[in-house]
Amino acid sequence: MNISHIEHIGIAVDNLKEAIALYEDVYGFKCYAIEEVADQKVKTAFFMVGNTKIELLESTDPEGPIGKFIAKKGVGIHHIAFATDNVTNALKEAEKKGVMLIDQFPRKGAEGLNIGFLHPKSTLGVLTELCGKE
Repeated sequence: MNISHIEHIGIAVDNLKEAIALYEDVYGFKCYAIEEVADQKVKTAFFMVGNTKIELLESTDPEGPIGKFIAKKGVGIHHIAFATDNVTNALKEAEKKGVMLIDQFPRKGAEGLNIGFLHPKSTLGVLTELCGKE
């Protein structure tokens, strides 16, 4: 698996507008993109912090993945995403090494990236996203 860097850290929030204000007012970061990913039932906001992004995630449906996460665990860090040159190959390689997959094949995520998730039961409790442009 060819991972080049941490692509982003995903943080689940109740209110995207308030969370953006916090990140801009308190930390001085600038939100550079807001996007809805309808099939994932989420609205996202992105910030650059050095070479890594922070992705704020607000559920657009309580039955969506972020809505369920917040109901179960509350707001906070949701996942870490690693950049790879080939998400399909990275998922296959992880599975061959015994990692449980949430996604057998890549799907479209925010910013036009292909994404695939590894199950936290196989990654020390950390929901892990693999993403790339391939």
